[in-house]
Amino acid sequence: MFYNIYDCGFSEIIMLSNKHKLTGLYFKEQIDFGYIYNSYQYTYLDIFTQTIKWLNIYFNDKIPLFTPPIELSSTSFRLHVWQILQTIKYGDTATYKDIANIMANARGKRISSQAVGNAISANPISIIIPCHRVIGSNGKLIGYSGGLELKSRLLEIEGFKIN
Repeated sequence: MFYNIYDCGFSEIIMLSNKHKLTGLYFKEQIDFGYIYNSYQYTYLDIFTQTIKWLNIYFNDKIPLFTPPIELSSTSFRLHVWQILQTIKYGDTATYKDIANIMANARGKRISSQAVGNAISANPISIIIPCHRVIGSNGKLIGYSGGLELKSRLLEIEGFKIN
């Protein structure tokens, strides 16, 4: 497993890879650096070059028109939630309840907003899988593993006005 670091100006972002695909994208506030340093090898890979290009476009207030190859591994429930997150367009938001309703319609049974929130908090690829675009039903910012300040910054980059 390999890693590299990207500085977005207000935080460092740790990129993780299996050599061919992106397996993690975390703000330093979201992850234990010691674990990364001890378990992963720092290197430059093509996948990191692609991810840096994507991040440069994003942090220059533009919409990236490509997605670096990613590899996700988790439960079918989490994978489904993360798939829904990827449908939330740049500058838009959805609520935990919205996602729970989409899941309930697809699965034919009630899904709690809490279960959705737990799956979102386990998202391994921040920004590209846009968990920061999920807000509370009351329009307030809630629940971001990197902290609400980071969530607010990402939404502001996308032109979303915070209440």
